[in-house]
Amino acid sequence: MGFSESKGAGGVTVVQVDGQLIIGNRQELKDLVQAALDRGERRLLVDFSRTGYIDSSGLGALVSISKRIREAGGELRLSGLNDDLRSLFELTKLDTLFAITETPEQALASF
Repeated sequence: MGFSESKGAGGVTVVQVDGQLIIGNRQELKDLVQAALDRGERRLLVDFSRTGYIDSSGLGALVSISKRIREAGGELRLSGLNDDLRSLFELTKLDTLFAITETPEQALASF
């Protein structure tokens, strides 16, 4: 369980979430994104292909991250949500806040 960072096509920063995004690890994700912004990165993709659960604090962290990226003049995309996670984003109306694609490749092509 954790996060890994890599470079995708076009120099997009890709953050892979492994396991869960919960209260116990949300700050780690926020710190990782802030470090990328501090390095001048402005295009970020968070890939949930290997994620099974996001709790309310994890959703809050994503909203906070989205705001930070927008304020820095950047763009954020999400990809790889399973059916349960996609339903969660729809129920909370967060699907209207985030640009969400099925696959990381689709997200990278949309930048």
